[in-house]
Amino acid sequence: MARAIWKGAISFGLVHIPVALVSATSSQGVDFDWLDSRSMDPVGYKRINKVTGKEVTKENIVKGVAYEKGRYVVLSEEEIRSAHPVSTQTIDIFSFVDAEQIPLQNIDTPYYLAPDKRGGKVYALLRETLSKTNKVALARVVLHTRQYLAALMPLESALVLVKLRWPQEVRSLDELALGSEVTKPQLAKGELDMAKRLVEDMSGDWSPEDYKDEFEDKIMALVEKKAHEGKIEDVETEAGQEERKTADVIDLTELLKRSLGGKTAAKPKTKSSAKAAPAKKTRKASGG
Repeated sequence: MARAIWKGAISFGLVHIPVALVSATSSQGVDFDWLDSRSMDPVGYKRINKVTGKEVTKENIVKGVAYEKGRYVVLSEEEIRSAHPVSTQTIDIFSFVDAEQIPLQNIDTPYYLAPDKRGGKVYALLRETLSKTNKVALARVVLHTRQYLAALMPLESALVLVKLRWPQEVRSLDELALGSEVTKPQLAKGELDMAKRLVEDMSGDWSPEDYKDEFEDKIMALVEKKAHEGKIEDVETEAGQEERKTADVIDLTELLKRSLGGKTAAKPKTKSSAKAAPAKKTRKASGG
């Protein structure tokens, strides 16, 4: 399994499902580092005073938030730390909704969730429940001292956590100031028919292996060519890895009953009972 970037538990009701969070994406772009052409030493960024143009040492830098134009409120590191949310190492589910209700513009970054510490059975229980009810779970989770809104959804045999943007981070479509020619277009039937025919002619199956970043391919081919020609410079760098905190969680399926407050499933009605109401049609969840 890929290296987990976070370990904890999914929590809903009194149930905890031990999980490991694994990035579902990887950055494949070309990473250009700055080097000093005279010595091939790595080049970093300087902290520069924008008024004097002089370099500022780290101990003389404070953090401020713009309160009014040209006026800032300075906050200490201790004050900033006190505002950070408390990490509970849990993905706290607080609601279940239809996937179609989550706006596309609110969707941010996907992560895979893998069962951890013998949590496979309860993990599968949540996944199957989401699949059969056509729902996704809304949750809050703290990652790297920041709280995120997230959606948990089934994907084949796994669960996926998708970070969502907070509503205040999403701009309204009203900012586009779309005119009536866009919102209430007058389109001729012939125009629509031709557009539909073009779409049909260009339609095909999703084939991700066919889509590549041509810029990256060309750059890496050039790197390989120059490397084989011996045009390689030695650069000394330092790298470190951050330790990941692991939560001590308990897998207790029996807590489902307690989460329901002791309620049990209703017994099926007999023929003598009143006629059952028609089942409510549910929408199929997307993205799962």
